[in-house]
Amino acid sequence: MDNRLTADQHARLRAELAELEGPKRAEVVEAIAAARAHGDLSENFEYHAAKNEQGLLERRITMLRARLDSAVVVEDGGSEIVSVGSQVVVTDEAGTRMEFEISSLLSEGTVSPSSPLGAALVGRRVGETAGVPAPGGAWKATVVEIRG
Repeated sequence: MDNRLTADQHARLRAELAELEGPKRAEVVEAIAAARAHGDLSENFEYHAAKNEQGLLERRITMLRARLDSAVVVEDGGSEIVSVGSQVVVTDEAGTRMEFEISSLLSEGTVSPSSPLGAALVGRRVGETAGVPAPGGAWKATVVEIRG
């Protein structure tokens, strides 16, 4: 997994971790206590649901801590060169326009810097074309715009 993050992305993960370790964890502990008060735990759906939620929360906290511990904070490349954190607009050979962010925090509208497309584009400038290996055959992406 590529773990290069911009300072802003790193700060967002730290804020999420603080929220999960503080208010969210307290909320789950309170839900477990309230469910326990209902009596027999073997048939107590609320208790089991709250315990399941606690497990998911603790797993997310563990993952965030590990991610933050191993993160490499990189400088924003600005709008001159494609780098982690760049908003990039590219076109393919057919002229199809695509816009996305190069980011290790994968979500809708992002491309990992270690993916074939991300790796091909990192370090490129506006006007440059990169070959992108793909299962259906290689294609070319031309950088049209970079926003840091």
